[in-house]
Amino acid sequence: MTEFENRPFALQLSNVYLTILALFCFKLFVKITLNLLTYFYIIKGNRKEAARISAEFYDFGQGQSRRGVFWSELCAPHSELCVLISQGYNVDVRTIDHVTPLHEACLGDHVACARALIDAGANVNATTIDGVTPLFNACLVGSATCTEILLENGANPQTAICQPSPIHEASSKGKSACVEALITWGADVDYDIPHLGTPLFIACTSKQLHCTRKLLDKGANVQKGRFLETPLHAAAAQDCTDVVKALLEYGADVNARNLELKRPVESAPPSSLAEGFLLLYEAMPRQLSQLCRLSIRDCLGQSRLHLIPQLQLPTRLMNFLQYR
Repeated sequence: MTEFENRPFALQLSNVYLTILALFCFKLFVKITLNLLTYFYIIKGNRKEAARISAEFYDFGQGQSRRGVFWSELCAPHSELCVLISQGYNVDVRTIDHVTPLHEACLGDHVACARALIDAGANVNATTIDGVTPLFNACLVGSATCTEILLENGANPQTAICQPSPIHEASSKGKSACVEALITWGADVDYDIPHLGTPLFIACTSKQLHCTRKLLDKGANVQKGRFLETPLHAAAAQDCTDVVKALLEYGADVNARNLELKRPVESAPPSSLAEGFLLLYEAMPRQLSQLCRLSIRDCLGQSRLHLIPQLQLPTRLMNFLQYR
């Protein structure tokens, strides 16, 4: 009998497991190396070489890996893209990270390319391995036109909690046109993601006045932020007086307390403009007209605020109710 055969069966089995583990580690090393190489070419601007490497080793082009419409080719003019589509290339081909041509078109604000891809049947709700959708990319760069095109063609205005949220991204970047489009097409203005909070809270944290006003105008709950932290706490902490004023106009509670039992004025930096403004606001009584406006808007409810222009009211009063 050979030396190997004389070894206990358990020892022989462990050698098999070690061999399998070694093969797995080698395969993992090769995959990581290819990913790093692809990333290196992307950083250097050679996206076609990155796409070639991906196609060569992963064959994710569904039979067209050698001649597919790689996401890097969206840098080409719209006419060239149309030629590629007319030749039958796959418009939903994916990279290693599941990035599609439509993702790149929206990220680059290439409206004509995005429209051509959608007309050719591109999936408007395709997600990368990170859960990013073309709609998120459009909001990331503030492309209101791409956002509208995607929504008109069936893109989900609101993603799952575990995915990057378009309305939160648009709010943090101050892209009010994208925010308005998302809300118009059904996105929840008070969409609360546990680790982020609401879009209004994100807008206040990012000191985005226009988005803050847009969200409030669309009926966002002025008290709803992240856990017990209200948007007013966030604006005060950022010492953004303009956002603080906007929140107070829409009825923010200056006595709300966060997890640390602090009021908004106590969250503001010491001797800051926000702290001084809040102290002055607390010392002065609120106007009756302001209280009436808030009461009327509360009676209408968030879902009927858009009907205010249809009320039989004088123009001046109608504008007042709409903060115009």
